[in-house]
Amino acid sequence: MHSGEICGRDFATGRPLRVTWAGGVITDVYDDDTESCNWLAPTLLNGYGGVDFQRNDQLTEAHLLSAARQLRRDGCGRFFFTLITDDWQKLMARVRVTRALRDAHPELRAAMAGWHIEGPFLSPEVGFKGAHNPAVMRDATAADLHELRAVTGRDPVLLTLAPERVGSLEIIRLATSLGIVVSLGHTNASADTIRAAVAAGARGFTHLGNGIPQQLDRHDNILWRVFDTPGIMPSLIPDTHHVSPLLFRHMHRALPAERIYYTTDAMSAAGAPPGRYTIGSIELEVGTDQIVRQPGKPNFAGSALRPVDGIKGAAEMLGKKWQEVWPHFSLRPAELMGLRNTIAPGEPADFCIVQQDDAGRLVEARMPASAA
Repeated sequence: MHSGEICGRDFATGRPLRVTWAGGVITDVYDDDTESCNWLAPTLLNGYGGVDFQRNDQLTEAHLLSAARQLRRDGCGRFFFTLITDDWQKLMARVRVTRALRDAHPELRAAMAGWHIEGPFLSPEVGFKGAHNPAVMRDATAADLHELRAVTGRDPVLLTLAPERVGSLEIIRLATSLGIVVSLGHTNASADTIRAAVAAGARGFTHLGNGIPQQLDRHDNILWRVFDTPGIMPSLIPDTHHVSPLLFRHMHRALPAERIYYTTDAMSAAGAPPGRYTIGSIELEVGTDQIVRQPGKPNFAGSALRPVDGIKGAAEMLGKKWQEVWPHFSLRPAELMGLRNTIAPGEPADFCIVQQDDAGRLVEARMPASAA
């Protein structure tokens, strides 16, 4: 079904609402008496529930539907299809195939909000490269950006790059002119270079606190440089181990709330049991602790985090109510990408029904089945 109605309280104000929708679009929102809480919760991720987006030669409509439906089950109505470092032509071929699959299916059109291309224009330095393959990293060209814009059409696009690479400032300016949102990441750029990148149009920083060496210069490192740069919105992975609770709290003290958004950085193991999974040709292992690593290596390589568990983790680490941290996984990323994300007439019926326990802790977040 594509129509229905539900009662709930607005997560930010507590105001009781009744929401009605038809054809997957909200038709009316008005005051009513209810005990539930409904809101939108889009997020960014790589893969989900055993689906590897990087292996496009094997990706089917069924795989995409499986990922989208598992995300809806876990409270995420829209997601960005994410690809990581590879040969550029292979990446563009994957986007072409996936876009065709998406455009052919109404459910996928509603679920896939845009694209995140993370690499190959990243730092090959040990520690900063993360799980990305430095052998195929390179500098971006104007032709690359024009091709990316042509392949994605008018869709929202997030491009993660390292601004210290040759020609990156010109690339950031061009990307911005083409409507591509630039996020810095997997970078060891100087403070001056980061500020120049923001002045050129860069707006985000991809999963701050990750894609860095375990040991950093205590006087000058990428964390301090980002903290000291106005106008940049970093993403954080709130799973309690990619960013330790102590650092997570310090980040929220150092940065204004409106400058922080959350991401799962999830790969194909998200929402799936422990075992071995892949991102393209990279084999990854997920332990019972739900930490993703390359076999035999201690460093993290993506996450298996569900968005709803990220909300729980963030609330616990900060000692806040889930309502206070929810915007970081819903409103903030939407703002970064220029998307509307409100419960209002004319908007997609992509809101969550949230259940909490007697202590006010989040128990479950799901989307109404009849809105799918």
